[in-house]
Amino acid sequence: MNKSKSPIRQGLNIIIVGCGKVGTTLIEQLSREGHDITIIDKNAAKVQEISSVFDVMGLAGNGASYSVQMEAGIEKADLIIAVTDSDELNLLCCTVAKQVGDCGAIARVRTPDYSKEAGYLREKLGLTMIINPELEASREIARILYVPTALEVNSFAHGQAEIIKFKIPEGNILSGMTIANLGRDITNEILICAIERKGEVYIPDGDFQLEQDDIISFVASRRFIRSFLKKIGFKTKQVKNTMIIGGGKATYYLAKHLLTMGIDVKIIEQNRQRCEELSILLPEAIIINGDGTDQELLKEEGIEYVESFIPLTGIDEENIMLTLHARQVSDAKVITKINRSTFKDVISRLDLGSVIYPRYITCEAIIAYVRAKKNSMNSNIETLYHMFDNRAEAIEFRVDEESEVTGIPLKDLTLKKDLLVSFIYRNGSVRIPSGQDTIEVGDTVMIVTTHTGFDNIKDILK
Repeated sequence: MNKSKSPIRQGLNIIIVGCGKVGTTLIEQLSREGHDITIIDKNAAKVQEISSVFDVMGLAGNGASYSVQMEAGIEKADLIIAVTDSDELNLLCCTVAKQVGDCGAIARVRTPDYSKEAGYLREKLGLTMIINPELEASREIARILYVPTALEVNSFAHGQAEIIKFKIPEGNILSGMTIANLGRDITNEILICAIERKGEVYIPDGDFQLEQDDIISFVASRRFIRSFLKKIGFKTKQVKNTMIIGGGKATYYLAKHLLTMGIDVKIIEQNRQRCEELSILLPEAIIINGDGTDQELLKEEGIEYVESFIPLTGIDEENIMLTLHARQVSDAKVITKINRSTFKDVISRLDLGSVIYPRYITCEAIIAYVRAKKNSMNSNIETLYHMFDNRAEAIEFRVDEESEVTGIPLKDLTLKKDLLVSFIYRNGSVRIPSGQDTIEVGDTVMIVTTHTGFDNIKDILK
């Protein structure tokens, strides 16, 4: 039996309350990873449908009810995840569960009032995690506006390292260059860890030759990102201003973030009362009361001259149409927020700039926790990020004890195919590893791979 795989790690008993978009995505991902799942939702038809599609146990009822939780097996559960539409119900579900069972508890909480108190609530209610999709999405959007040529920016090693995704444009210096030459002629401070070409995802080696239209993900210490992008001919200045359509929670979080970065914010919102609320909450932003889908109004408010444009209406189709319109009339950096995941292949063919799926951001944080909890060995997942529509994963492990992977030069480890050790974070600094480098206790290590389900650093071995 393969040493790196023993002992066999059993799935967890997980109760998921709420079968909306995030709940369904979690059910899909976690059932695929071999966990025993019980779902609770007030909508009996939905419970019936989901439990037959994913082969999970289903219960129709109020997830915060003691008797319903008992029937769902809360006493034996390892984890309860409450992702209904109501923050209060989610917190109550977790509170009831913590009184009865000895399980981890994760609540989705979106209201700004509660988000400010997340630390207090987590501590007092004994919660494992409070997660806010809108707040997380706004952080991701802000990171992209800091490096506007990127399609995606994801943070690791407590913000010290980032994975940046971009597309190689026509006539770019990288086109025709091998990865080895890039390291020799341009910089060794970055590592290209995954490439999408014509729908296929590759984990490249040194001989891999880059081509125009490749979508590249590279990892680097935060301080080297802009200098690399500059060397390959990309603009690297953060945007000076932005126009946001819609005034919901995500807009509030994003605007607050951008204003502290020194970016001017203009928000167009249809509801007059909400405009008044926003003007009190965000005194430095310009709030326009009007229909953000009205082309004349957009023109009047200067869509042709803004440096970034972000539609955050609650309707995916509206967000997509607004992005496509902005593409035609301006040179703005566009970011499109999409809530549903149907028609993903159609969406990927449209020129929508950066696309953000808040539900996936939420799910990744939860799945990272589940994998770390499932793993009985002393090696914890810090961060997990799905790349290229779940076809590759970037996983950040904290190495807490010696094992078969520690103290041996990377070139001497028998690593699985389609896998890269992308960086080692040690004593506050990020290093792009060479074959001579070793993984040591106390390090944080990031792996990029097309394999899924890793929950231990030793899973990298053949």
